[in-house]
Amino acid sequence: MDSQSKQLQEFWEQIEQVLEQLRDTEIEELPEQGERLLHAYRKRLREIDTNLTINFERNGDKGSMEVVLGCDGYPESIHNVLSLVNTAPKLNGIEIKAFNERHDPVPTMVNMGGELCPITDYWFSLRVVTGRLELSIYMEDAPSVLDMDPRVEAVMILLDALIGEYEIMTKIWALDWYSLPVDPLDYGLMPLADLRQRFDELKQQVQPIGIQLH
Repeated sequence: MDSQSKQLQEFWEQIEQVLEQLRDTEIEELPEQGERLLHAYRKRLREIDTNLTINFERNGDKGSMEVVLGCDGYPESIHNVLSLVNTAPKLNGIEIKAFNERHDPVPTMVNMGGELCPITDYWFSLRVVTGRLELSIYMEDAPSVLDMDPRVEAVMILLDALIGEYEIMTKIWALDWYSLPVDPLDYGLMPLADLRQRFDELKQQVQPIGIQLH
């Protein structure tokens, strides 16, 4: 067994009991309890690959729990995500899967620590440039430091819901951020809620590639 395979096996051995505990947690206690229990395991994931992420959600009050492994938009880590999922144990009432998939219905609002971010606050343009798909997001007073603005994280959650994490990584070449003009329609912009339809119209025109965040 190589060193990475051993790391993956040890990770699942360590976290299996925690996931079963989360599965049996009451839904109203799940966010706080889950973050507390998974904190140490996120650190262990980063020892395998610094880009790896783990999140969870419950389908209804007593429904099954989904554990979603991702790589924070870094395509070079896709292989490690798939390796983790392929080596995951079979757990009753828990589905372990790779990447955040499209959601229906798409959320109309994201709550970022008490700051409400409605999807109507965001506009986009999406175009194919020399065989590459470029996405631009427009919002009021776009931040110069992306990591410091919760609205940016809200957009990334909405993008996952609209077109899926895997296709963001493998189809979108560049993602840029701009301040919203006074009249978005004059600039040919579209409401973010329309992104899925526009993306599906264009995605077959480009080859799978990575993403560059500017």
